[in-house]
Amino acid sequence: MNQEYPSALLERAVKEFTKLPGIGRKTATRLVLHLLKKGEDEVASFSESIIKLKREAKYCSVCHSISDTDICPICVNPTRDHSIICVVENIQDVMAVENTMQFRGVYHVLGGVISPMDGVSPSDLNIESLITRVTSGDVKEIILALSSTMEGDTTNFYIYRKLSQFDVKLSVIARGISVGDELEYADEVTLGSSIINRTPFTGKTY
Repeated sequence: MNQEYPSALLERAVKEFTKLPGIGRKTATRLVLHLLKKGEDEVASFSESIIKLKREAKYCSVCHSISDTDICPICVNPTRDHSIICVVENIQDVMAVENTMQFRGVYHVLGGVISPMDGVSPSDLNIESLITRVTSGDVKEIILALSSTMEGDTTNFYIYRKLSQFDVKLSVIARGISVGDELEYADEVTLGSSIINRTPFTGKTY
């Protein structure tokens, strides 16, 4: 047993928490000790919510965002503009854009960005289903709202090439988002402004 911990049970719980992104040993220890102080019912409710999420959460069959149903509330909402699709990297980005209250279209979650160094190829992403949505003929604009990184730009260009045969407008969010920044960490005002002031995408990288 690691001498740092007086209990093997504590060490095991801390080890599990450190598997979460951005959680180091000190933070994990603080979280575990916090839960240890709580009543058994509270801890049981916490663990059951995670298990229920894992077992029952679905991914929208249209946009691939997380949902309680086969099609998410945004995709079935008749007040949203279904002719405009905002393409994002992950579910956190959907939440970030929604928090700006500046976008009334719908989304498409890629599930990542093209990154050969990390072994992520176009076939690993939800790109073909995006093309299928465009093929329907109801889509007028695709907003590429990916992080302003080399991987994000590479993915933008790949999608641009795949959609070049269709009569659909392609745009990118304005570069109010600093180069290298991830969308989910941008403040709401900057992100909202970047969406409103989006510019046509010509296939060129910045």
